[in-house]
Amino acid sequence: MLEILKSLVKMVCFLVLFMTASVRGEASTCKLWRKTELPIFSKPGDIIIGGMFSVHDSPIDYRRVKKEPTFDLNSLNFRELQCTQTMIFAIEEINNRTDILPGINLGYKIYDSCRDVQSVKSLLYFSVKMIFNTTDNINIIYFFLQYLPKIIDGNFFLFLSFLQISHGASCSCLSNKNLYPTFFRTIASDYYQSRALVQLVKHFGWTWVGAIRSDTDYGNYGMATFVQIAQKEGVCIEYSEPIYRTYPKEKFIKIVDIIKKSTSKVIVAFVSFSDLEYLLNELFNQNVTGYQWIGTESWISARNPTFIKYYKLLSGAIGTAVSSAVIPGLQEFLLNVRPSNNHGNTDLSNNGYSSDVYKATYAVAYALHNLLSCQNEKRPTANGTCSIKIKSFLFLQVLNYLKSINFSTSYGKFVIDYNNIVWAGSKRNEVPKSVCSESCRPGTRKAVQKGRPICCFDCIPCAEGEISNKSDSTECVKCPLEYKANKQKDQCILKEIEFLSFEENMGILLVTLALLGASLTIAIGVVFYRKRDTPIVKANNSELSFLLLFSLTLCFLCSLTFIGQPTEWSCMLRHTAFGITFVLCISCVLGKTIVVLMAFRATLPGNNVMKWFGATQQRLSVCMFTLVQVIICTLWLMVSPPFPNKNMAHFTEIIILECDLGSKTAFYAVLGYIGFLAALCFVLAFLARKLPDNFNEAKFITFSILIFCAVWITFIPAYISSPGKYTVAVEIFAILASSFGLLFCIFLPKCYIILLKPEKNTKKNLMGKMKPK
Repeated sequence: MLEILKSLVKMVCFLVLFMTASVRGEASTCKLWRKTELPIFSKPGDIIIGGMFSVHDSPIDYRRVKKEPTFDLNSLNFRELQCTQTMIFAIEEINNRTDILPGINLGYKIYDSCRDVQSVKSLLYFSVKMIFNTTDNINIIYFFLQYLPKIIDGNFFLFLSFLQISHGASCSCLSNKNLYPTFFRTIASDYYQSRALVQLVKHFGWTWVGAIRSDTDYGNYGMATFVQIAQKEGVCIEYSEPIYRTYPKEKFIKIVDIIKKSTSKVIVAFVSFSDLEYLLNELFNQNVTGYQWIGTESWISARNPTFIKYYKLLSGAIGTAVSSAVIPGLQEFLLNVRPSNNHGNTDLSNNGYSSDVYKATYAVAYALHNLLSCQNEKRPTANGTCSIKIKSFLFLQVLNYLKSINFSTSYGKFVIDYNNIVWAGSKRNEVPKSVCSESCRPGTRKAVQKGRPICCFDCIPCAEGEISNKSDSTECVKCPLEYKANKQKDQCILKEIEFLSFEENMGILLVTLALLGASLTIAIGVVFYRKRDTPIVKANNSELSFLLLFSLTLCFLCSLTFIGQPTEWSCMLRHTAFGITFVLCISCVLGKTIVVLMAFRATLPGNNVMKWFGATQQRLSVCMFTLVQVIICTLWLMVSPPFPNKNMAHFTEIIILECDLGSKTAFYAVLGYIGFLAALCFVLAFLARKLPDNFNEAKFITFSILIFCAVWITFIPAYISSPGKYTVAVEIFAILASSFGLLFCIFLPKCYIILLKPEKNTKKNLMGKMKPK
């Protein structure tokens, strides 16, 4: 197979040379001055390792020279020159070792690609010589691949029997083994560099950036990955413009105008050193400064004298660089290359590219060593034997062994020393800002502006009851039921629990009225007890009067159970105590009304009606009426008793701690029964209104019941419409108002006669008849 391949190559090369010779005339005016093969460093050996580096940055236009061209020393790339010396150092070091390729001397031929298409011609000649030369064995070549023309793919090198190990070609496109089966590299792919740049931009909070890229596979592939990852991380690209050193000046002027009109203050430049120089020159001419530059390894760490001119533009630039490592003995080797007393123009620092060249050279040496010693049980011959001769191995065999070579290094964690960074504009400790919209503070949410990238947004305050506790929240979170948002809407706080307490003014006022009412009732009871033998006390059924005063005292005191924090026991007590005491009170009034009515409506002589409603019947009637209410309240407590409840439906800012009625039916049954007794009492009192002038008991009962009914009729709508603690206050007011109405209307006139008009406290005065009209 190898022989067939060589024959085909020889045939093609012969045809090319024949056609070239046939078109060359004697009077030809064209002459190619440059030599076809121009190695800048070479050394013979048993195995030759080829190298290609861009030692000079500026390509030469051979169409315009009329004599042998010379290189411009200003275009000398010291970094690449150091790489060539590192390769030579590594080969010399390997030759001096006994554990790698013993007895075999490695040689080298190193070419200057000069970032020029002419390098392809040199490479072709190199290949032809390798195939036709039976004495040399040039099987390996590696070079700075990213500067070669795009037309060269991996199959081209596979055809030329070349292996490539690059120390600087970082384009992620070269990871495709279908297109580049013989390509290896010791530098990380831009797949990872792009992600590192995104993390760098995100670390400093730059969410709005511009992008400049070289219009090459290096720039286009690298920037495409950067944009893809940046969008996932919330970083927006305001513009993305390609540049290339052969673009016309008008194109660079247009890009500078885009930069000047943009609002982003950070520029990510995924460009090669030579392309960036043209853009920087135009920026320098227009004095465009104040931008924070983010760079890639191709230019961020470049030590080029021309960059001094653009210091004002690039001041504070940061980016990713190739990790460097100390290579023992390399610095001494470089100093011995050309001894000089002035080292001012010589950079001997350890750069990452030199380290990668060093590793690449050793990778080739280890692959050759493993091949020639048949390690790892990989037998290169068909019969499984290991009889490899230096001048007979195939490059595919080296390729097979090269795949098993591994180098791993560690350079520590990613650490940023802020103190040593001088940001754009020569500012220390002040990181530049580059955002489309200012960060939304906690308490607001982001709303993307219509038709603009996600980094351009408005900050909308959270709605009532919602919060956002971090910056740049995309949504607000609703607080739990028992919590509310604070004024800043950045955290949920417990809602205020509201109930009618003893400490607040309204509670103090109601407690005062309740105690005053109870005290007045007790005082009236004391007066009645002391004057129990007087006609006015005896005429008003003293037994029912004392029981009525006792029940009124309980009515005043039961209102106190409505004040304070509701508990399970207080909720059950307040409504049942209210219902029973009021029924007891109304029952006493009803008994007094019936007694008055029967006493003064007995018109037949000798009719002894009172024997049917004597003292015993009066007590039983009061007990029976009250027992009915006791049964209703007992059923209420057994079936669905009142309980403390946190009412959060009426208000968003507060929690109303109230007593839930449990069974509304039972509650209205209690009120209904009280209303029924009051209505019955009112009817009977109204029928007994025409009594002697000096005995107005029925009129006083009528007025008191009228006030009682009016209070409780107005209570129902007020109770339903009153919010929060005012609901309880309305109920307490109804209890106190109705109690005071009964107390004043029934007992105050009697106290007036007893205390202020004792002369009227006679039986004759009480039994006086009405004057005829």
